[in-house]
Amino acid sequence: MSNEQKSDRDKHRIIRARQRAIGRELRRIYDNVVEEPVPDDFLKLLQKLDEREDKKDDEHEGDER
Repeated sequence: MSNEQKSDRDKHRIIRARQRAIGRELRRIYDNVVEEPVPDDFLKLLQKLDEREDKKDDEHEGDER
């Protein structure tokens, strides 16, 4: 095996190791974010949006009758 082939293999090995490290870190960050509670203000906003959608649906049902 030539030095050039060894060098290419080493480069690919380093790239794969770096990609695995990045993947592990991204999974760790994602897991931390998923475990965080949803802020109350955000939950209230979602509830208002749901209520608005329910009201629109009720109005459209009345139009179909």
